[in-house]
Amino acid sequence: MKYDVVVLTDHRYVAPKTKTPYIENVLQEDRLVLEALTKLGLKATRKSWDDPDFDWSMTKYALFRTTWDYFDRYPEFSRWLETTARKTTFINSKELIHWNIDKHYLSDLSKAGINVPKTVFLEKGSKISLAEAVAKAKSGKGFNADTYILKPCVSGAARHTYKIEKDEIADHEDIFRKLVTEEAMMLQEFQQKIVLEGEISMMIFNGEYTHAVLKIAKPGDFRVQDDFGGTVQDYVPDQEQISFAKSVVNAAPELPIYARVDIFKDNNGNWALAELEIFEPELWFRLNPPAADNLARAIKDTLSA
Repeated sequence: MKYDVVVLTDHRYVAPKTKTPYIENVLQEDRLVLEALTKLGLKATRKSWDDPDFDWSMTKYALFRTTWDYFDRYPEFSRWLETTARKTTFINSKELIHWNIDKHYLSDLSKAGINVPKTVFLEKGSKISLAEAVAKAKSGKGFNADTYILKPCVSGAARHTYKIEKDEIADHEDIFRKLVTEEAMMLQEFQQKIVLEGEISMMIFNGEYTHAVLKIAKPGDFRVQDDFGGTVQDYVPDQEQISFAKSVVNAAPELPIYARVDIFKDNNGNWALAELEIFEPELWFRLNPPAADNLARAIKDTLSA
């Protein structure tokens, strides 16, 4: 059977035997997208990206939704991405995925005029110590804070993300040395207002704002992800926030069909970009089910173009 769209997940969420609240959210999100596509007359199904029995030439498009094991299997995923791109078309495009999957894209957006946190990229295999990286950040990037965030350039769900105080740098040298040997890392100023005020996620489909949520870290933590006890609530952004989010999307190499723009007030009180997610972002359709219809229409418009 040929499909118009295959909604991509990872193997843990295809037929889970145990259904935690987290897994229930995953299943609900994917179900809402599938139902929205089907309502528009599109033939759609849901598959794990690593399904060994599916012929990817049997679908016109593959839509990345909950492929949340890719960063733990990145070499394998990268090979699959290259092979499958010759058999079907990705949503968002392969070119956008390659650009967005690595957080070096923040440098491109900064050059395009988007306000992003001050960042130093530490390439894989670098011999620099963490103390030297901090000194470089202070002298070359103008870091003013004495608290830092260290994280991989390819990651998700706050994997290997560390909040480091100035007097804790020596304590993190060993883990930093191990990580930078295996992958590129990035060092940023810690943004205090994310903890105090939260992070706003705005969903932009085909360049138009659809809905937003506010993510707040649990008391005593700095990570807003619900994996670490963070909370999520509906949020109504003002026009300034929406305009900033749209400017971020429009600065991408091409306009994505769907995007999530995470913004916050930086240490200077200005709106700044935390992340632009156009690969497999959580989009919180469960808090705004009609937005799944918006995405489905955007996809059908693409199919009809």
